[in-house]
Amino acid sequence: MPKKAKPAGSGKEEGPVPCKQMKVEAAGGPSALNFDSPSSLFESLISPIKTETFFKEFWEQKPLLIRRDDPALATYYRSLFKLTDLKSLCSRGMYYGRDVNVCRCVNGKKKVLNRDGKAHFLQLRKDFDQKRATIQFHQPQRFKDELWRIQEKLECYFGSLVGSNVYITPAGSQGLPPHYDDVEVFILQLEGEKHWRLYHPTVPLAREYSVEAEERIGRPVHEFVLKPGDLLYFPRGTIHQADTPAGLAHSTHVTISTYQNNSWGDFLLDTISGLVFDTAKEDVELRAGIPRQLLLQVESTTVATRRLSGFLRTLADRLEGTKELLSSDMKKDFIMHRLPPYSAGDGAELSTPGGKLPRLDSVVRLQFKDHIVLTVLPDQDQSDEAQEKMVYIYHSLKNRRETHMMGNEEETESHGLRFPLSHLDALKQIWNSSTISVKDLKLTTDEERESLVLSLWTECLIQVV
Repeated sequence: MPKKAKPAGSGKEEGPVPCKQMKVEAAGGPSALNFDSPSSLFESLISPIKTETFFKEFWEQKPLLIRRDDPALATYYRSLFKLTDLKSLCSRGMYYGRDVNVCRCVNGKKKVLNRDGKAHFLQLRKDFDQKRATIQFHQPQRFKDELWRIQEKLECYFGSLVGSNVYITPAGSQGLPPHYDDVEVFILQLEGEKHWRLYHPTVPLAREYSVEAEERIGRPVHEFVLKPGDLLYFPRGTIHQADTPAGLAHSTHVTISTYQNNSWGDFLLDTISGLVFDTAKEDVELRAGIPRQLLLQVESTTVATRRLSGFLRTLADRLEGTKELLSSDMKKDFIMHRLPPYSAGDGAELSTPGGKLPRLDSVVRLQFKDHIVLTVLPDQDQSDEAQEKMVYIYHSLKNRRETHMMGNEEETESHGLRFPLSHLDALKQIWNSSTISVKDLKLTTDEERESLVLSLWTECLIQVV
């Protein structure tokens, strides 16, 4: 069995020390995060590690521990979420299960101590103090502005949903048993200290969450204590467990996670249907019927397997020669469910067009580019037999922060525009230019040019410069 945390006050790592590449002393590290752009935010988040080094040596490969001795950064981290924040949040109407979980790891198993209905701060504090329970707060970016600001930028940077959970654990206690996740994980230590143990994956780059028994995972590969301002990264599938050392103050950390269902396998499943649809229009063999009673067979026949193999080679040949990959769901799902752009004000710039109305003699530029996707899809308003391709533009400007990463709790509405395929080149001009004159757009008539930019302007996607 892995050793327990050392008594309070030792402040030393025990067991195997993280490998040299994993431990980075950030002497005089950053005093705050840089929000100038998505890339600058990520660079400052993992500083002093360089982005190129991170993706070459650590991303999806092995853990990274970044230690920082920076009081300013530690203070900033504490501001992201504190135990005392729960009091004001509970007054807004938080519910067990949906917003808050109360749990404790007992004999290697998770014991859930949730009650029914609304969560009240006094009861949470009682379970925290008397039952030594961990309080898990789901998706705090819905309520904490600075986490919204961080995660919105990270969604732009990764092009993938970014969720978070806060874990507040009393001294001498552990909330969750050893387990692995299906997401890439960044841990920010906010309050107190947390003792971590990491183990070799049993399922590298796992696609689902799973608890692992202590006797199955062996001894930890890495063991250390995180302090405020420290950052820990590990890939999906990394088995881990964490506890708050006895005799110290409580620990608060936030887990920021991304890249769930964002693999090449997912992308293949997403794009293959469009590829088959297009190829079947031109290849009569793909339109031919399958053998009688094929669906009734217990095992697939040799003939069916051989035919499918041949079709896959045909699809591969077609893919080599195409520039357009039809994303049927991934692009739309990402943009529909992600955070809206961070706004320190009332967000009016995201819902009401501003500035001059675009005309034929205007020069325009795209805005909120990181929050828009352009994709070509079969017309979703026509029957299968008559489907023609259309250009769809989806954006997240009108998404609701309050429902971010909360599953299917409420019906999510997509926001965007639809244009004929003949508008694709003109739209690409707007996308690929810093600014462009309306009259230079590759469309047949001036009326089409004005109508296109007016539609984009109405959705707050472009502005006149």
